[in-house]
Amino acid sequence: MNIEPHRIRDFLRNRKRKEIDRVDLMRAGVLILLFRKKNELWVLLTKRSNEVEHHKGQISFPGGAMDAGDADIVATALREAEEEIGLSAPSVEVLGLFDDGWTPSGFRITPVLGFTQMRPNVRRSLQEVEEIVEVPLSFFLNPRNERVQQFTRDGKQLDVYFYTYGTNEIWGATAAILRAFVRELTEDITKDQRQQP
Repeated sequence: MNIEPHRIRDFLRNRKRKEIDRVDLMRAGVLILLFRKKNELWVLLTKRSNEVEHHKGQISFPGGAMDAGDADIVATALREAEEEIGLSAPSVEVLGLFDDGWTPSGFRITPVLGFTQMRPNVRRSLQEVEEIVEVPLSFFLNPRNERVQQFTRDGKQLDVYFYTYGTNEIWGATAAILRAFVRELTEDITKDQRQQP
């Protein structure tokens, strides 16, 4: 399935976003940056360093906690992406926001979908990012690439999703957000195709 950025923008614009309204969670914005490579969309992720406070060594989206000076959650995601990978905010076309997620470490995460025509020039913050990871979006579209494990937390069973791409294990909130996004997007595209004469 070849997905174009304008289709993602329409999908995000025409749905009601699920928001988490919990005062005990700290607001954070992450950037799901899509770029064109080899005639398809790829996702830019980071492997967090062991110097950061939260989620050491995990694969994540560029992003972080909202600052008082941020105009909105989009500004948070773009500011954090600039700090972590040197991404120029004006180079990113913001497509919209996806559903909030949360982490057991106490964050309410709002994913901001962004697009650049080609792989952006990035440079990682040595303190925050160990590696920049690129994965084709089509990898997450294939359910055979996912696996699920059940964990118990606070007496509740949780499904935790995992994707292994090369030597990198993508799991936790990052995997959950990507999985929910691609599943809803493909369902929406399939529904539209069925309705066409």
